Amino acid sequence: MDAMQALSRFGELAWFKLPADYNQVYGYHQVPYIGWRYTAPREGVAQYIEDAVREVHTQVEWELDRSRKNWILLPSRILREAKGLESPAFADTIQSINVHDQDFCLKALSDLEQIIARLQQLPIPEN
Repeated sequence: MDAMQALSRFGELAWFKLPADYNQVYGYHQVPYIGWRYTAPREGVAQYIEDAVREVHTQVEWELDRSRKNWILLPSRILREAKGLESPAFADTIQSINVHDQDFCLKALSDLEQIIARLQQLPIPEN
């Protein structure tokens, strides 16, 4: 809910997705990512968000992918290992990290909390 509120400060959200941080069925933490789309994205908002993410001292590298209709903020490792969002290996890459690298998942979850906190603190840009 915090992530949705933080992102909606910069425009009306038409779509939002944040997978659960913990898989209750299998008992493991999951690598986080956020997907969203603004109804009418304001000019410069994407760069503003990217700059804010870069300001946060994270444990893993993060990337805002805007190559598609929906924007996705995710650890860069996912894009590298899956060879992009369009790759059929994308879901498998996330699953593999979830199952085999809980340390990475925990670091990324901690990072995401800090990123969301930073987005909540940002002044809303004027245009």
